[in-house]
Amino acid sequence: MSRFRLKGWLSLSDLQREKTKDYRNIVIIQVIIVSAGLILSEPVLNDSRSAVSKLIISIFSFFAAIYAFLQWDLLRNFTNNRVLIIGILIALSVTIFTGILGEFPYYQIIEINNRQAYLLFLHGVLFPIELTVISFAVRDLFSGDYLTPDKLWGAACIFLMIGISFGSLYDLISIAVPGSLGATIELGFPNYAECVTYSFSILGGIDSGLHPSRLIRNISILEAVWGGLYGMLIIGKLLGLPRKES
Repeated sequence: MSRFRLKGWLSLSDLQREKTKDYRNIVIIQVIIVSAGLILSEPVLNDSRSAVSKLIISIFSFFAAIYAFLQWDLLRNFTNNRVLIIGILIALSVTIFTGILGEFPYYQIIEINNRQAYLLFLHGVLFPIELTVISFAVRDLFSGDYLTPDKLWGAACIFLMIGISFGSLYDLISIAVPGSLGATIELGFPNYAECVTYSFSILGGIDSGLHPSRLIRNISILEAVWGGLYGMLIIGKLLGLPRKES
């Protein structure tokens, strides 16, 4: 079977193994993306055009593109809606290709006259896709009668996905209204990395040191409440499920 066909033909056990593998792959990429945003962002914040910064942005962009397509591959476990799956694949392909043409750090292939509108388009397409994948994954996580490996990996994947998606939302707001995060940061990877840092600070209950706009502050409260509620629901759900022996 072709890798790009729907997964509805898989048996239940095969589908669980496929979901476990897909969840695990996404968690690995998520850890890389979050680590890059938290640890490697300082050189980019200081000078995004230095040789080190260009290398960091290139590596981050590579893993971000993989992450986007892994989300699409995960989505195929949850639905056989061919229109939705093909539509998201086309949207991801166009967005990533356009992003490479305009944001490649070593050579700008296309000239961007209005970078703010350009970034709004890219993030405006990617953010709804993230929400779609999260909604399907959450529904899948809370279904079923047994504790299986895919649910454990899925719980970790969704938690990290929540932090990254809220970071994308903060970045989207900062692009629309620069300075909304409470600091003057260059749009693009520097601002996105800071937004991801802020998002995980909220989830972790850590003071970010930033003083964002009222809109971002209120959304961050929702993120904190949702993160705490998600943790309680996951613990209650997973601990209450019997382990499937076979």
